[in-house]
Amino acid sequence: MSKRVRNILMGLAVLVILAVLMVQNPTVKEALSWRYEKFTIYMKNVIDPIGPVPTALPVTPRPVTPTVAVTPTPLTATTLPVTLTPTLPPLPAQASIASPPWERQEPNNCGPATLSMALHLYGWELSQKEIAAVVKPVLQDRNVNPEELQYYVRTQAGWLNMIYRVGGDITLLKRLLAAKYPVIVESVTALDPNDALGPEDDLWAAHYLLITGYDDSSQSFTVQDSYHGADLKLPYAQLQEQWWAFNNLYMVIYFPQFENEIKDILGSDWDPGLNRQKALDASQAATVKNPGDAFAWFNLGSNLVYFDRYDEAAVAYDQARQIGLPLRMFRYQFGPFLAYFHSGRNDDLLALTDYARGVTEMSEEAWLWYGYGLYRKGDNAGALAAWRKADKINPNFYEDQAKKAIQLVSP
Repeated sequence: MSKRVRNILMGLAVLVILAVLMVQNPTVKEALSWRYEKFTIYMKNVIDPIGPVPTALPVTPRPVTPTVAVTPTPLTATTLPVTLTPTLPPLPAQASIASPPWERQEPNNCGPATLSMALHLYGWELSQKEIAAVVKPVLQDRNVNPEELQYYVRTQAGWLNMIYRVGGDITLLKRLLAAKYPVIVESVTALDPNDALGPEDDLWAAHYLLITGYDDSSQSFTVQDSYHGADLKLPYAQLQEQWWAFNNLYMVIYFPQFENEIKDILGSDWDPGLNRQKALDASQAATVKNPGDAFAWFNLGSNLVYFDRYDEAAVAYDQARQIGLPLRMFRYQFGPFLAYFHSGRNDDLLALTDYARGVTEMSEEAWLWYGYGLYRKGDNAGALAAWRKADKINPNFYEDQAKKAIQLVSP
């Protein structure tokens, strides 16, 4: 063997050793595994495209008619307590809160990153990594629910409290900001084409934003966006449009000793039932005003689910699916799974959870409800496998719901 060939082989051996050592580095290993997964998902959808959200299956007889389903019965004063809204002072033309250190999100980590930035405004000193370790211990878990963010604050930052409500509006956001309370909202963003699931991806995704200021002269909010940058300007009208797909959900962190101030700002929205009734009325009105608005129907379904009105909710979700929904909708919102399960429409539950798993394979919620569909169908072995998958993705999921489900069929 010549000296030149021997040197080349030695060089290649050194490169192989270096590559092996680099892969052992957790950061490098994580980055490579993430890119490999994205590539395999894309190629899978080139061969077998996901397709649109499936429409509802025929139901005979239908549990309720669409007319009944979209006419909610208001809850009476005997059902819910009356909360008076105090007279609040006029809003200033602008308000701002000092911006926290900006934190670029790791893959699909906008929830932990946004919460981290918000917590820094209250003296917290850690990062999104510590939050993700609790609410999404598996990197590939692509969604963190508002309930999970709330759980983190209440259990890991005990000097604070966090609430979330739906049906927010621009004025309410401004009132909170004027009182120096930053607000997290869940809205829509357009993904980078590099993050596409396949060539037919609509690039529609949920995204958390931290709002830290507003200015009436420019009709815009100041937002901390873990995906796009710090101190960005977001027009009121644009936020209103992007917020609607998530029922205008907002989250507020506060010191418990100032809870009465939060109650005064929120007024009747402080009470979760009254808040949801208002959102129900608004979504109902939106379906009448614009029957072709899929998000209005979806929000109506979600608000009906809150009140356990599952048959009506299922019909509202049917309408949303018929009009057309983004392919990632069931990565973030799971009301349809509850509605179809509790209304006895198991075939729709299985069809929708199967679709959701095709879009987001690492979704503990989709696997959990897919398991319930299989269990109701009599497939105990399939249900057990699905629930174990949910538990593997997120062992902390919903206070061990997957583990409880596993006990149904385990010997």
